[in-house]
Amino acid sequence: MAEIIQKDGTWVFDGDALRLTPGRDRNVSLLRRELGELTLPLHALAGVSFEQGRKSGRLRLRLRDGADPLLQATGGKLAETDDPYQLNVESDRYGVAEYLVDEVRNALLLDEVPSGAVDRYLLPGPAIPLSVSAGDGTATFDGEHVRLEWNWKTEDAKAAAGPRSLAVGDIAAVEWHPAVGLENGYLRFGVRHAPTKAPPKYDPNSVELWGFKKDPLMALVAAAVQARLPHPATPVADVPSRRPEELPAPDGGTVEHDHDAHLRRLRELGELHRTGVLTDDEFALAKQAVLRRM
Repeated sequence: MAEIIQKDGTWVFDGDALRLTPGRDRNVSLLRRELGELTLPLHALAGVSFEQGRKSGRLRLRLRDGADPLLQATGGKLAETDDPYQLNVESDRYGVAEYLVDEVRNALLLDEVPSGAVDRYLLPGPAIPLSVSAGDGTATFDGEHVRLEWNWKTEDAKAAAGPRSLAVGDIAAVEWHPAVGLENGYLRFGVRHAPTKAPPKYDPNSVELWGFKKDPLMALVAAAVQARLPHPATPVADVPSRRPEELPAPDGGTVEHDHDAHLRRLRELGELHRTGVLTDDEFALAKQAVLRRM
């Protein structure tokens, strides 16, 4: 097991998954604290790196494209301080950070985890129910409906329609953009058969954001809804009518198929050990990881 504990948070890798826990330091962002602890299965990772600086360094995780609804919903627009897949590392822990990187990379190599894109979410998204008040409204999501309610700062033309309730089945897309400079941000829901070009300020299916402290939390609502929409890589004809909790597990396949694959992997590891590619310790660790999966 590899573990690094910092003010910014704690990362623990047990060979099968990487557990990320945000720190309690006051500099840890509100979004990361609200998102809470994350458990990333090994097959969701594409890579890990560590960047050293003079006074501090930074661990960075790279997830496989399409694996995480949060990254899908935010499209790379999260600020570094809000990114849950980065960790600030103090200079006296550089060695520990490098050890964790080596352990994760070795596990990815031994398990032959591909780094390419996936066609289904491998992470569940933020926990629900979820309610966030920011900008000109409040967005609440219970897993089946999004409810939008307005405040005194909402434009009269938008508030006049009253609160909105959108069923997940009626939502075609979700967009989140942070406020940047003089440009306001927004959380927008695209509704099937009701396209609109109205700016978020007037769109009754949007919450306009002005760059205040709680604005990034709207990204959690976006991610929770995104996790329950068809995956972008799913062909339209293959979109299931079942709810996400009723879909097959991300790994897919049958028990018999998985068992055969594990047996083949054990034979491959034995051959690598016999030919000297793997040391005794490396072979033992890799073998234990496969046996745990069986």
